[in-house]
Amino acid sequence: MGALERGRQSFERKAWSKAYAELSAADLQSPLGLDDLESLAAAAYLSGRDLESEETWGRTHQESLDGSDWGRAARCAFWLGITLNSRGERAKAGGWLARAQRALDERGHMSAERGWLLIPVGLKLYHEGDYASSSATFTEAAKIGAEYTDTDLEITAWQAQGRALIRLGDTHAGLALLDEAMLAVTAGEVSAIPAGIIYCSVIEICQEILDVKRAQEWTAALSTWCESQPDLVPYRGRCLVHRAEIMQQRGNWPEAFEEAQRACERLSSPPQPQLGMAYYRLAELHRLRGESEEAEEAYRVARERRQRVEPGLSLLLLAQGRVHPATASIRRAIEEARTHVPRAMVLPAYIEIMLAADEVAAARAAAEELSQIAEDVGAPLLLGSAAYAQATVLLAEGDPRAAFESIDRAWTAWEELEVPYEVARLRLVVSLAYRQFGDEEGAERELASARRAFEQLGAKPDLARLESISGAQRHLPGGLTAREAEVLALVAKGKSNRDIALQLVISERTVARHMSNIFAKLNVTSRTAAGAFAFEHDLA
Repeated sequence: MGALERGRQSFERKAWSKAYAELSAADLQSPLGLDDLESLAAAAYLSGRDLESEETWGRTHQESLDGSDWGRAARCAFWLGITLNSRGERAKAGGWLARAQRALDERGHMSAERGWLLIPVGLKLYHEGDYASSSATFTEAAKIGAEYTDTDLEITAWQAQGRALIRLGDTHAGLALLDEAMLAVTAGEVSAIPAGIIYCSVIEICQEILDVKRAQEWTAALSTWCESQPDLVPYRGRCLVHRAEIMQQRGNWPEAFEEAQRACERLSSPPQPQLGMAYYRLAELHRLRGESEEAEEAYRVARERRQRVEPGLSLLLLAQGRVHPATASIRRAIEEARTHVPRAMVLPAYIEIMLAADEVAAARAAAEELSQIAEDVGAPLLLGSAAYAQATVLLAEGDPRAAFESIDRAWTAWEELEVPYEVARLRLVVSLAYRQFGDEEGAERELASARRAFEQLGAKPDLARLESISGAQRHLPGGLTAREAEVLALVAKGKSNRDIALQLVISERTVARHMSNIFAKLNVTSRTAAGAFAFEHDLA
């Protein structure tokens, strides 16, 4: 068996490095035909030989023009444009896409390639926010794919249209298209290059809309697909980033950390557009594990790679006890997040930081907005986050009964998801609610459960916060919170609400709310009686 036949068989087996080596050897013996040249270009790309793939697609394009094979010429120029664009070489990519269009237009050639060239047009409209025109463009591309029996084109257009429909608010129809596209990919009906693009695109949108179950399912499928092709390169970096995020959500933080590190390494040489995404995931894991300096450095690299670093950076500032910088940072982030999904990603952190800053009114408004977005999107993870946020605000307002209703909604939303970190944080909130009701036994039971979960995860900042809350609450009489005890101590010194507000850097309205809670918990009706309680219990 000669090198050419071996190369063809290796290509069929998806052994991309062998296919490239054998087809290259055959080409040296005798110039390859156009079909085999296309296979050589694809094998080069899929095995990570970017320069060789660019050279081979360019050669195939020119030989196709010389042989009046206009469709193939356009197709090779198209794939060159798409792969160059994925590497961030925008100008060169645009030139090849224009050349592909001219190959068809100057000859009036009608073929499936006209549909392929609609894909970058639709993507441009999508990224400009014109989702209706984008959807219409992808619909037309899918029709052309069906007309010319080009399954790769039809399925690629389906998934792109699905994303546009989701952005248009028709989430049900959009997800149905994505699922249908993914079924075709997992059934092996789509060739390798578009299959990898579809995998990454579908997982990305599932992560964006917080559809954790779908993201988990398709990330597992992507991992299996990659593992079946050991020398596959282009999709492995992004695959690792998605895997790291899923592992983090499931509580497998050590494995997630290793995956994020591998993603950073693979996407660094040469630097890929997704490198910032990988460093942000690494920074998040450092933050959750209490590795403050390492998190700061990873956020810095992510930002240099044009990756947004919120809400993670603001939460790191909060964990460092830098409440005012965290407040300023998260306010900028919420102002920059203008549409529903980006705001939903930032609002939970905004609410947490506003509560830490004693800005309860701002947290209340944000929690109501988050609840509305969660209802619109319908994703269980987001519904749980919204209910959790409502519970924390209600506890800050001194309403544990209503807080328990929100806690129940969070349990319901999260019960089918593997999200142990979120559940541990929820148990901490349950403990605070029990404490406000005066149920010390229930509070300690939930604290113990939360402590075990944080220890298993390695969530050191959360453990420190838990111990701080537990220690403070064990020693504060009357069910007072630490902030309420602070306010009461100043009342005992004869300070007015205005004086207290200035000293604690909070609003007078917040002080008035704390006073109302103090009066209710101590069953007193005057500042004098409250001050007497403070002296009696050594709080002054």
